[in-house]
Amino acid sequence: MKILVTGGAGFIGSAVCRHLIRDTDHSVVNLDKLTYAASLSSLASVEDDPRYRFVKGDILDRAFVAELLASEGVDAIMHLAAESHVDRSIDGPGDFIQTNIVGTYELLEAARAYWSSLSGEKREGFRFHHISTDEVYGDLPLDDGLFTEETPYAPSSPYSASKAASDHLAMAWFHTYHMPVVLSNCSNNYGPYHFPEKLIPLIVLNGLEGKRLPVYGKGENVRDWLYVDDHARALALVATEGEPGRSYNIGGRNERSNLAVVETICDTLDRLSPLPDGRPRRELIDFVTDRPGHDLRYAIDASRIEGELGWRAQETFETGLEKTIRWYLDNADWWRPIREKRYAGQRLGAAKG
Repeated sequence: MKILVTGGAGFIGSAVCRHLIRDTDHSVVNLDKLTYAASLSSLASVEDDPRYRFVKGDILDRAFVAELLASEGVDAIMHLAAESHVDRSIDGPGDFIQTNIVGTYELLEAARAYWSSLSGEKREGFRFHHISTDEVYGDLPLDDGLFTEETPYAPSSPYSASKAASDHLAMAWFHTYHMPVVLSNCSNNYGPYHFPEKLIPLIVLNGLEGKRLPVYGKGENVRDWLYVDDHARALALVATEGEPGRSYNIGGRNERSNLAVVETICDTLDRLSPLPDGRPRRELIDFVTDRPGHDLRYAIDASRIEGELGWRAQETFETGLEKTIRWYLDNADWWRPIREKRYAGQRLGAAKG
């Protein structure tokens, strides 16, 4: 199967590309615009494989995408291209509306035209897999169960609202045009090659450098954490074996408060790479003004994908986090240029004014 992966140079997208090339027989066409968070160096291990091809392009360019689909003869689309950082959506929601909503619309229309041109087994086997987030479900009280595929949407941020809109568009193309669409919603990902604006890589790198470790509010917000390679395996299953018109929640069953995550990172770094002065990194924790509209809790019920597709997360939070921290310790050549030239760890999403 030849799979077009949009956003394949991003954090989750690159993990998907690496998994498809390393662990399956599928071929990959990686379509990426190469915005600030993309990194082709995340794909160095597969870039010379004959089953992998990178194409620079924008999902907003429907004609370009249509020509690419036809020339490559793809069998499935895994749509990961998106603006994804909540704080950046607070500071500048326009890019999120354009990429996540309008871009998904343009991609859906290019895919529909291509799918309509197919016949026989190729048409029957085609899939459009739209990858989304648990944030579309909104705030979940601490004592109120888990998100299921039937949980009503109630997005709180410009980011989650843009993803909710794109989810609805994708499923509308299934119901209206009968295009074979599958949908997945994941919990918070972490792992190697993660752009350091997100919580775990930011805390790891600040901790390595002995800088303050910002924690929003009191650190009470709870997230379910999913190791990115576990997610990549799940996405490949949904794209190839998922039932059209169906959605699949993907979570790690690893709920932790933000403060507990930061404290675990501190303790792990202290063990693996102590500060020169021997100071415990927990002393660097700095509680800062909370993010506007910060949802208290997200938690995924992954029973459907576990029961129907046989997927299970292989990493616990402890094993996955240790792997992640060791990767950052061993790969400064990947993250140091980002910290020096693209993002140095400054506060985003304060919504001043």
